[in-house]
Amino acid sequence: MSDPQNPQPDVPPQPAYGAQPPAAPPPAEQPYAAAPPAAYPPADQPYAAAPPPQYPAAPPASVPGRTLGIVAFILSFFVQLVALILGIVALVQSRKAGAKNGFAVAAIIISIVLMVIGIIVGIAIVAFLLPQAIELAQFCAEAGPGVHEYRGVTVTCG
Repeated sequence: MSDPQNPQPDVPPQPAYGAQPPAAPPPAEQPYAAAPPAAYPPADQPYAAAPPPQYPAAPPASVPGRTLGIVAFILSFFVQLVALILGIVALVQSRKAGAKNGFAVAAIIISIVLMVIGIIVGIAIVAFLLPQAIELAQFCAEAGPGVHEYRGVTVTCG
């Protein structure tokens, strides 16, 4: 083996990294010559580091409470009280993680609005039907038990 620091006199020095290798003599002078040596960096210079491989971007980390917020959002149209509770829980989980959760906020707002509308409609129905029920009860008290006709509707009093 040869010492890279002290090349032997009969071995030509290696070209610098990135330099063009010396031109080979014409084929007439050396008919069976080997291919020219490849350009290698000198022993005292390390190889340059290879660039890091390109990986696809990592998927975003899941936000705590996001799935619960979506469930609350869907339920807010059908079961408002449950959706309101789930939306608040999802929002608290997201806030603790420092993330925003639009589905949870929307579920809370929709649940509150629909519950208020439901209460108003319920009060309106009771306000409309209560006098009708009182009037029908008075009619049955006067007419007595049996089948009677009241305002064009057959009513059974008992």
